[in-house]
Amino acid sequence: MTAIPGAPKIARLGAALPFWISLGLVPLAVLVANLGGWWILLLPLSTWYLFTGLDYFIGLNTKNPDLDTPEEQLFWYKLITLLWAPIQLATIFGLMIYVVQTDHLNRVEEWTLFAGLGILSGTVGITYAHELMHQKPKAERWMADILMASVLYSHFRSEHLLVHHRYVATPRDPVTARYGESFYRFFPRVLWQCWFSAFNAEKAMLARKGLNWYHLSNPFWLYWALQGGFILLAALIGGWWGVFLFLVQAFWAIFQLELVNYVEHYGLTRKHLGDGKYEHVQPRHSWNASQRASNWLLINLQRHSDHHYKPSRRFPLLQTYSQDEAPQLPHGYPVMTMMALVPTLWKKAMNPRVKSWRDRFYPEITDWDAYKRGTNPLPR
Repeated sequence: MTAIPGAPKIARLGAALPFWISLGLVPLAVLVANLGGWWILLLPLSTWYLFTGLDYFIGLNTKNPDLDTPEEQLFWYKLITLLWAPIQLATIFGLMIYVVQTDHLNRVEEWTLFAGLGILSGTVGITYAHELMHQKPKAERWMADILMASVLYSHFRSEHLLVHHRYVATPRDPVTARYGESFYRFFPRVLWQCWFSAFNAEKAMLARKGLNWYHLSNPFWLYWALQGGFILLAALIGGWWGVFLFLVQAFWAIFQLELVNYVEHYGLTRKHLGDGKYEHVQPRHSWNASQRASNWLLINLQRHSDHHYKPSRRFPLLQTYSQDEAPQLPHGYPVMTMMALVPTLWKKAMNPRVKSWRDRFYPEITDWDAYKRGTNPLPR
């Protein structure tokens, strides 16, 4: 796919600034922690409802940037992803120090505050980690590992790179939500399946080198060390209550991540070509969304069709697609993730779209039972 003629110039700081909008959520977190009470709810609501409203008024962005933009012109885009790790850590542990040293907030308010921080670290932090882990520079991959460890979900890197991108939309990918599967069945399933899937993928890579799983090159040692370090830091700051607050933050970050994972590929499957062979990944195997404001917040994650088509492409260069090339979500992720929490509403909105997608791209397939149940042969 080529960029649309007259593609916008993206090298200027002014063009990159909308993607820095996430920084505004940090002073908001500090403000609501000081105000307490119902004000704390502003933090999670700002990520869901604020950007839903902005999407409604600002609309879509269907323009595609120039794919020939050189790397050096992406400085202002890369910088925000690199800065976020220290900003997130300072926010989480700075507010933890604040709440354990004062009696300004009661226990419920402290729980709510750190649940809100989890929504923030899940919506922004994990999204930025996702961008960074796909890049070649070691510094960027380190920032990704730090961000994922700060929500106790480090194995996501192994699962995402070694399993999800290779097996997306096949029975071997735990993260591809099945047609008719509610989020409440999907969430507990992926929590355990993804961990074992990630560990086994790393174990298999080591075995091909003639090494055991416990070899020091297994990244799980790094994952466990970073996660243990953050738990220890929380304990030093606030004892068992500090650890509890840190776990609350981590849980809601993971919850938010898996809500997004649920939305991104719901019901979409790659065609089984026979004998365990599947067609190559195409833009049509991910849901696409062009809502402008939520793409600012999520650094173009909603251009997910192109991300799976070209995984190493940096976020400012991701392309969007028409409905003839990729299935389109009716709304941006903030709305879609809220809808996913209400299964009847979700299925009413999405099941007809899945069926339309099948008719459009795979009219030759008349029996979808094996795809729906995930009983097609595992890919080789």
